[in-house]
Amino acid sequence: MPNTSDILIDTLIEWKVDVVFGLPGDGINGIMEALRRRQDRIRFVSVRHEQSAAFMACAYAKFTGRLGVCLATSGPGGTNLLTGLYDAKLDQMPVLAITGMQYHDLIETFSQQDVDLTRVFENVAVYNAQVNDAAHMENLANLACRSALSKRGVAHLSIANDVQERMADGGRSRRNRPGHMPSRYFAGKLVPLESDLSRAADLLNAGRKVAILAGRGALEAKEALRETAELLGAPVAKALLGKAVLPDDDPLTTGGIGILGTAPSQEIMQQCDTLLIIGSTFPYIEYYPRPNTAAGIQIDHDPQRIGLRYPVEVGLVGEAGETLRMLNKRLKRKQDRSFLERAQEQTRNWRRELRAMEGDRSSPLKPQAAVAAFGRRIAKNGIVVTDSGQNTELAARHLDLGADHMFAVSGALASMASGLPYAIAAGIAMPDRPVYAVVGDGGFAMQLGEFATAVGYRLPLKLLVIRNDMLNQIAWEQMMFLGNPQFACELPPIDFAAAAEAMGGRGFTVRSFGELDGIMDQAFAVDGPVVIQALVDRYEPLMPPKMPADYARNFRAALPETPGHEKIEENLRNSSVGRKVTDEEPQPPHEAAPDENTGELPGIP
Repeated sequence: MPNTSDILIDTLIEWKVDVVFGLPGDGINGIMEALRRRQDRIRFVSVRHEQSAAFMACAYAKFTGRLGVCLATSGPGGTNLLTGLYDAKLDQMPVLAITGMQYHDLIETFSQQDVDLTRVFENVAVYNAQVNDAAHMENLANLACRSALSKRGVAHLSIANDVQERMADGGRSRRNRPGHMPSRYFAGKLVPLESDLSRAADLLNAGRKVAILAGRGALEAKEALRETAELLGAPVAKALLGKAVLPDDDPLTTGGIGILGTAPSQEIMQQCDTLLIIGSTFPYIEYYPRPNTAAGIQIDHDPQRIGLRYPVEVGLVGEAGETLRMLNKRLKRKQDRSFLERAQEQTRNWRRELRAMEGDRSSPLKPQAAVAAFGRRIAKNGIVVTDSGQNTELAARHLDLGADHMFAVSGALASMASGLPYAIAAGIAMPDRPVYAVVGDGGFAMQLGEFATAVGYRLPLKLLVIRNDMLNQIAWEQMMFLGNPQFACELPPIDFAAAAEAMGGRGFTVRSFGELDGIMDQAFAVDGPVVIQALVDRYEPLMPPKMPADYARNFRAALPETPGHEKIEENLRNSSVGRKVTDEEPQPPHEAAPDENTGELPGIP
């Protein structure tokens, strides 16, 4: 006769769950035993920190489109899941979190690890329940799986220690008939109204300068998106989560958008008269067209998110692929391609500037050169992840993804320490594909122990650590956002190559441009997990594609008191992009305008 834990794991198997990420603990002993007895049908991936288990469950859902599952013990085990679960919530990923609890009759008696995790998870979960017994589990396990998938969010089940081992031998109410809830998911086709499609087509056909913003929701609609852009003569700016929606060298894309993005993407947003948003709620409103300066059309599966960032005239509620295919039948191919052609010329110029930065042979080693050298060696079917920080900007701009690459990052949460867990999840989900990660030394250090997890599972992982012994993005944000000198962003150095070797992997260090190709070739020839630490210039500036006037003023005010400001100024003077991205922004009337004689913004060194 099955117990509560048996019913839980059998239900997961029925829902086609084949992997659970977690860390054992005495608060989940019953569940662990149920997993042990079924290890031929469901895999338990043991991690070093519960936060990583939640990140892995989220990333697994991103890479597979299936339910990600994580498991943690009572008390601190459960609370440690929260950061990764908020990552899933904010990026709308289906994740089931399972946690243990104190013995049912000791809850709320100030016992050890007596934390009411259902209360703790109330904000993060779309479905959140405490399991009472085995008969209750039959219903809740199915409903939790269905809720996470249908609402694209986090479901949580908390199970008291002794309840996990309670047998299904009675105690069922007469209304709770066994087998009344199927372990199946039912999904339909979500398409917009015909009237909205016609109205959207009218606006897009009338637009002379149409721009497209594509996000993660467009990943399953690549061909339809490309047809839309071709019909409309519309350049495509990519939100970071949509980096893989078109190859980075595709002539229809201007690349990324935002502070990590490109000048051409910012330009098309400023100049367009019509904006089509596909599967994105990119959060930085300042990078959209000014409200009501462009006609807006948005495609999203969630009507709550339509009009969230820009006041659109038409919202098309539906999945991106099917919606675009229906829309494309109503679009007329534009004969005037001048808006697209201008964007293409600007993009070619921008990419030439990036290549020049990547070829900078000066010392200290430039991070752009290290990322580009790493990126040139990524296999055509590789899975690429990055962490949060300056490494994200570097990966966004200097890793060129192709048609068969996959890419993921902690999007709306933008959490540090996510990169390595994401990479491990990719390796577990798709063991036949190589995995590549670009991380910073700050985020990597937070979950450094998980590299041992990658070693233990012999994952085909190549991990580039941008090591400048700084929280560099935070330093630049201190300066640009509020005009404060950089403070407390220095990090005690860690030899990550030595740490990788100590954990059973391989570690390499590159210190100069001349070493890049040789060391990268050595590292990429190694099977199994590899860390390549690049010792790079800590004073290399993180610059937006075009410097807003208030950022410029703040930067100038903060610079004199910032440690190493002389080296920062020298780097800006020596970088063509460093100069150009600061002086080309057309300023709105209420902000400072460029000097009429020099064309430069005030406050830029």
